[in-house]
Amino acid sequence: MRAPSDLCRAASSAGGRGRHPRLFFQEPILRDPDFELYDNVGRDADQIAAARYGIATDNDLLRWAKRDAEDFLARHPLPEQDLPSPDLTPYLDALAAAETPAQASAVTQHLLDAAHPLLHAISDYLVAAARWRDQNRTAEPGSPPKMLMTAASHSLSVLALAYQANLAILRAEYDPAPAPPSPQQGPKAPGLPPSPPSTPPAGPAPAR
Repeated sequence: MRAPSDLCRAASSAGGRGRHPRLFFQEPILRDPDFELYDNVGRDADQIAAARYGIATDNDLLRWAKRDAEDFLARHPLPEQDLPSPDLTPYLDALAAAETPAQASAVTQHLLDAAHPLLHAISDYLVAAARWRDQNRTAEPGSPPKMLMTAASHSLSVLALAYQANLAILRAEYDPAPAPPSPQQGPKAPGLPPSPPSTPPAGPAPAR
């Protein structure tokens, strides 16, 4: 069997005599041994964009990092199971049964109090990831350390926004703003001007 280079020369020679079309053989250049070439059949948007621009997909990056960190993770094992997911059934059942704003607010506040420790712990880890090897000190806006710090802040902003919404519900129920005065029916009768202030008497006060 002839080598691909011999086939290319033979095809080119035959094409020059007009008997066969030109054939070109070009092997793809792979940037990484694990790099996968994609077409548009059965691929998601990320894979299609990777094929179009010649970049790796998000899954490629995660897979390569997992491969290169395999020995490290063997020395520093992490839990395989996901973080425990809270059972929201009691909260959802109570919310469905609530009939007043106070009852619905009590359920929401109870959930926010229960979720606070977990979200606060996640925020603390994101801050630690942003400060890894002091990379945040010289980080530019929009860089990964700054993005991690923003994510840490937003993870707590979820609680803060939900807390403010819950307070707004209670304020509307217990301390509503006064209603604006309704306009009077018909033309408003002109009122009398205010009486002028009294003028003190001139001269010295009479002796008693």
